[in-house]
Amino acid sequence: MLNLLHSIFGGGEGRGRYPASLIEMAIERAVEGTDPRVRALPGYSHKLRAPVIHAIDHVIELVDAIHEEPVMVAPASHGTDPRLGALFASPESMLDILGRDQALRDYLDTAEGRRASRVHTLLLAERVERNILGLDLVGDQVRRDVAEIAVNFFAHRLLEPNADADETRRHLKRRAFDFLLTQALDRISQTNLERVDLAHQRDLVNRKLSALEQGGWGFKLAEGEQPNLAALMADLDEITAHLHALGPDQAILETHLGILIEVLGNAEHQLWSEPITLFLDAMNIVRDEHDASARRIDLMELRGGKGQRLVMLPLVIAPDQLPAQVDFLTAVQRYL
Repeated sequence: MLNLLHSIFGGGEGRGRYPASLIEMAIERAVEGTDPRVRALPGYSHKLRAPVIHAIDHVIELVDAIHEEPVMVAPASHGTDPRLGALFASPESMLDILGRDQALRDYLDTAEGRRASRVHTLLLAERVERNILGLDLVGDQVRRDVAEIAVNFFAHRLLEPNADADETRRHLKRRAFDFLLTQALDRISQTNLERVDLAHQRDLVNRKLSALEQGGWGFKLAEGEQPNLAALMADLDEITAHLHALGPDQAILETHLGILIEVLGNAEHQLWSEPITLFLDAMNIVRDEHDASARRIDLMELRGGKGQRLVMLPLVIAPDQLPAQVDFLTAVQRYL
């Protein structure tokens, strides 16, 4: 059975120094997360060993590279840290957005979360640039309809909130490794389009990919209500049973194994991070770096092989700084 949130990482791994148990668990998770029927192929584990180790190397390096000091979230820090000032419109909206984050709320509802005075997490947000017409002051003259670029950040979400920073990092490594598996699974679903008789298998693979993404594999923003993990795992078990019922087609399974080997062996082309520097004024309008109104914004951007781009910033959140969440059902009942 595939455990959606189980992390294969113990937290003390160094690049290239992995216990055999970690490598074995990673190989089996890679197979279970894509097409478990690959186990029918002789030598599958041996063939996956090198690319899996390469992928582990990469995700550990990727997460450990997020070494900047986490930003302490507080109303005052919105005005003193230009990154928070750019990412959120105001201190109030910052605390409101973070306070409503489902991952954080779920963690704070646990026994451990209720005891936490500080929570470590990774903020992700999407960045979009828009061409607009604005105003500009040249000398003492106001110019209208000046072409400008406005930068907006939206779809903010928090990953792996935890009172222990090491636990947050451990689960981020799991998430990055699992993201690679979703990329392989997506490739597998595309290969099945070439044969009409594989339509049912393609549908099963697409269902599995959707379930894994909803279950927190990777960095895609889940749509709709927070998924029920027990229901997702039951659905994954059903999909796996249907795939096994299709029987092993060696040529197809060799193709699936080859895709998995290629994706993991080229992990650095599937997921990586790059520093970005923006010069923005208080309205998030792009300015020349020498402009008196320009704030220098240094951020890291997470990038995927299919063009995905997400700004990321490590945070420390004090739960007592967050606004109280309104229980709308209870509020309505008071007036009934």
